[in-house]
Amino acid sequence: MSQLQQLTIIGVGLIGGSFALAAKKGGFAGKIVGCDADLVLEKALSMRVIDSAEPRPEQAIKGSDVVLLATPVGVIIDLIERVGPLLPQETLLTDVGSTKAEIVRRAESVFGRQSRQRFLPGHPMAGKAHSGITHVDPDIFRGAVWIFTTPHSEALNSPGLAADFADLIRRIGARPITMDIARHDRLTGWISHLPQMISTALAAMLMDEFGNDPELQAIGGRALREMTRIAASPYSMWRDVAHTNTENLEDALLRLEQRLTHLRENLRGPALRDEFERGNAFRAEPEKNPPSK
Repeated sequence: MSQLQQLTIIGVGLIGGSFALAAKKGGFAGKIVGCDADLVLEKALSMRVIDSAEPRPEQAIKGSDVVLLATPVGVIIDLIERVGPLLPQETLLTDVGSTKAEIVRRAESVFGRQSRQRFLPGHPMAGKAHSGITHVDPDIFRGAVWIFTTPHSEALNSPGLAADFADLIRRIGARPITMDIARHDRLTGWISHLPQMISTALAAMLMDEFGNDPELQAIGGRALREMTRIAASPYSMWRDVAHTNTENLEDALLRLEQRLTHLRENLRGPALRDEFERGNAFRAEPEKNPPSK
């Protein structure tokens, strides 16, 4: 029987609010406490996203078996320092941050030798271009991977709150997997953070070159919409990602710059065909499920 009876979500935005709705849809019958700004909590209560509201994190965590930090990465790091020492030893703290090394370092400094039992670093590979409580979606995690990083994810292998939380992840339609911290941050730097920077740079360049040209928007079509969709993502979230995964993102951007230079210099040469063939080959690779430990 699950030990998870009460869940506190600090940050009732797109991810936190969607998780609350998904948990309810997935059969979670316990109490969900939301913690955020007053206006956000009022909206979340009116939408029945959460069962009760408390704007003060120190009060919101009381009585909960699991506390989920669903805020930007910088705030997650601060909250670990702020609420971590107040949590009973039997309460599990977890997060949804898209970078992990800095977050885990802070957890280890707060919990010391107990960090592997008390903190479960997580990252759902799900989202939308627009954030906030008004965009919540209980199906946003369906079919998505939810990454837990090692060695803290070893707690998933024993009965307890970590295993119960992973079971809830499965019930909302996501697939828990485990991954080394350094590999997580490198891979997300290339497949998540780099695409965001590409989209942002392209949209900013088009704005500088053409402004809000209605004709450009009209003829842009699907390619333009898809390439600039995530350019609507908030700076407040991506600033923290850039600050905490700088080395991996710099490496990815440098490699992209070199690739773009190669393309520019070979627009009339055979190397252009080679690049298209390599791109086609990547897209043609069969989808493979990452190993789950």
